[in-house]
Amino acid sequence: MATAMAPTAVERAVLEEEFRWLLHDEVHAVLRQLQDILKEASLRFTLPGSGMEGPAKQENFILGSSGTDQVKGVLTLQGDALSQADVNLKMPRNNQLLHFAFREDKQWKLQQIQDARNHVSQAIYLLNNRDESYQFRTGAEVLKLMDAVMLQLTRARNRLTTPATLTLPEIAASGLTRMFTPALPSDLLVNVYINLNKLCLTVYQLHTLQPNSTKNFRPAGGSVLHSPGAMFEWGAQRLEVSHVHKVESVIPWLNDALVFFTVSLQLCQQLKDKVGAQGWWGLG
Repeated sequence: MATAMAPTAVERAVLEEEFRWLLHDEVHAVLRQLQDILKEASLRFTLPGSGMEGPAKQENFILGSSGTDQVKGVLTLQGDALSQADVNLKMPRNNQLLHFAFREDKQWKLQQIQDARNHVSQAIYLLNNRDESYQFRTGAEVLKLMDAVMLQLTRARNRLTTPATLTLPEIAASGLTRMFTPALPSDLLVNVYINLNKLCLTVYQLHTLQPNSTKNFRPAGGSVLHSPGAMFEWGAQRLEVSHVHKVESVIPWLNDALVFFTVSLQLCQQLKDKVGAQGWWGLG
């Protein structure tokens, strides 16, 4: 296998000049691009009462699914919180229609959106600390900055693309179950989460396992979406999921944010590749 020859003195001088240009000009051009893109991303996560813009507007999302008409409803999103919910559930066994909504004094914080916004803010902070007047001395310094920015952007993206895995007792203990009026029946559990660019609502119907049941009781572990047949203990009862209803709605601005994250990560990686290529010659 042939080995690359070391550059001559003239070639090295040219490479060093190119590397200085890369550090002094191209790096800052990329950083400006990143700042512009992430500013747009951060605007998608505008919070109520931030700046002079007043409260974030309320957005209504109609929930639906191609697989079920058992659950229908509307969730109202305001910034990173659900401010209203209006849900209708048709019970499979008797077609009884249940209606429940958020209490007027309640809001439900969507931690995924809040965390994603915080990671974007941290990435912007890192970039703002290296403005036009800052002189990068080495390629390693640029690589370190890009790694730090990419870490924040990856965490922001992961918070939206990877919902928390919860056990059924954790869902039962969630404050979300106490948000509704009238109060949810004891045989219903509700979970709300973000998955990619979608706002998802899952309703679990439960039935009690009798003490003399011949079923082998095996508590289910954590999951984003539990299946019928999943079992758990709650209080003194053993319960089993009998039906699962999942409905969702696309949030367009979350889709925008995910695109901005992808483009920003690509820009970071491209700059790392350029700096790394120069560093391969011992210039970094």
